[in-house]
Amino acid sequence: MIKIQQVSKSFEKVQAVRNVSLDIEDGELFGVIGPDGAGKTTLFRMVNSLLVPDEGHISLWGIDPVKNYRHVRTMIGYMPGKFSLYYDLTIEENLKFFATVFGTTVEENYHLIEGIYKQIEPFKDRPAGKLSGGMKQKLALSCALIHKPKLLVLDEPTTGVDAVSRKEFWEMLQELRRKHITILVSTPYMDEAEMCDRVALMQKGEVLACDKPEVLTSQFNRPLLGIKTADIYRCLLDLRHYPQTESVFPFGEYLHYTDQRTGDVKPHIEAFLKEKGHQAIQVIDVEPDIEDRFMQLMGNNSVNPD
Repeated sequence: MIKIQQVSKSFEKVQAVRNVSLDIEDGELFGVIGPDGAGKTTLFRMVNSLLVPDEGHISLWGIDPVKNYRHVRTMIGYMPGKFSLYYDLTIEENLKFFATVFGTTVEENYHLIEGIYKQIEPFKDRPAGKLSGGMKQKLALSCALIHKPKLLVLDEPTTGVDAVSRKEFWEMLQELRRKHITILVSTPYMDEAEMCDRVALMQKGEVLACDKPEVLTSQFNRPLLGIKTADIYRCLLDLRHYPQTESVFPFGEYLHYTDQRTGDVKPHIEAFLKEKGHQAIQVIDVEPDIEDRFMQLMGNNSVNPD
């Protein structure tokens, strides 16, 4: 088990992580979800022993990553957000290099990476710097796994890759989870939260909530409306000035809206928007998802004008 207890970290006047406590179970696919600047990378670097917490304590199966950093680094496979393998080495050379660094061979642990590596093996003689984003991702994951880590730490692994590669990557993570590897992954994409066993929603260095994705979504406790007009941006500005608005924010082609009142408020909103001169007005009931819950936890009250 990974235990993170009241951990804080600051950089001069910026508090990157504030009093974070998390327990991650063996074999769990655990997601840390939040926007850029939420503190995800700083938290992961402390777990990896790359940063020392200012306050609090971290243990990985009873081992302190500060006092026993050499041992901890053999237990972890780390895939940073930025591609950090050797651009001038080929796919095969990178993989062999990382296996050697950890005192093993590609052959010894090939079963761990077989499903991933087979997809890029036809290009094994290609320099890493000339790979596509999705192929770089698969190579980095293979290198992180080649020493058979107990914990896989992935810092925003799907940022900057196409939708198909994102889907393939999460399928690979599900397969690794079935091999009983504990996975700690961060992402700014709320839709990826649904693929984790549990998630921590993080913003401004703090964990706002931690639970199973479906539990977090069920905690959204207000009727949610989807609103669309011919001029969606002007609609957003007008609703921000509407006295009964509790929250409103863009969500795809609709605005997601909650009202301070109870009951059916759709006729009132439609009347308000008609009064403001809006055309093609649609006001519908929508099911909340984890992003709606995250915005609610952030206290996203968009009533005040910009």
